[in-house]
Amino acid sequence: METEKNTQPTAEQLTDMDLSEQIKKVTKDSHVRAENTELMLSFQRGRVSLPQYKLLLCSLYEIYQALEEEMDRNSDHPGVAPIYFPAELARLKAIEKDLEYFYGQDWREKIVVPAATKRYCHRLRQIGKENPEFLVAHAYTRYLGDLSGGQILGRIAQKSMGLKSGEGLSFFAFPGVSSPNLFKQLYRSRMNSIELTEEERNGALEEAVRAFEFNIQVFDDLQTLLGVTENQPQTCLTRSTPVKTLQMPEAIFKTVPLLRMVLGLFVVLATVSVGAFAF
Repeated sequence: METEKNTQPTAEQLTDMDLSEQIKKVTKDSHVRAENTELMLSFQRGRVSLPQYKLLLCSLYEIYQALEEEMDRNSDHPGVAPIYFPAELARLKAIEKDLEYFYGQDWREKIVVPAATKRYCHRLRQIGKENPEFLVAHAYTRYLGDLSGGQILGRIAQKSMGLKSGEGLSFFAFPGVSSPNLFKQLYRSRMNSIELTEEERNGALEEAVRAFEFNIQVFDDLQTLLGVTENQPQTCLTRSTPVKTLQMPEAIFKTVPLLRMVLGLFVVLATVSVGAFAF
């Protein structure tokens, strides 16, 4: 009797791999699911709408704020220092520029994020305090995903929304990276040099899967939020105001288990066919 094939690599198959290859292997299934979310399919089909994109930017702002603040705070940690490239990779300022373009100078008072985004950010804050070496999983998933698909996704977004070159698309630009392919090689080499115990390495691999799951949850929640907020005034949810996170209907989460939903614009942006998350 033929048994069902297990697509997940075994411990023996992972033993001799570098960390970057291990992460790529263990997140393969999550990667496929991420690229089939409604939001990512819209990008692949060249049909991303302005409301979709604006809501995505709002979530990316909070996600990168949490990630980059924790990376900055742990920049001297042996698990973070080798992959700390703020001049080349930092996205927060670029996202702020895009949000100001779409929402105006008072953009902080006009944006919303779903509950999944808050959960993602909470996890980033948690590991930044308790297990900084796990930040490598989130940084790798987000930054290299965005860097891989940035140029293609940027052109798709520009065409879909009828934007002029560069307007509202700063997120996709990496002026500090002259050659994405060479930089990705350097980044993988640096992350592979991080010394981790077996327990820490296993934890980092689990965190990489979790990062994809968070992104999938964010993508799915954004589509639900789009239906809730369309044609309604938007309210700011930032760290400077009381956190009143928009709660999705409980039935949504009950019908879609964590491992079937879900990190993480994208984003962190999970489409092999258009380059995102193609590490």
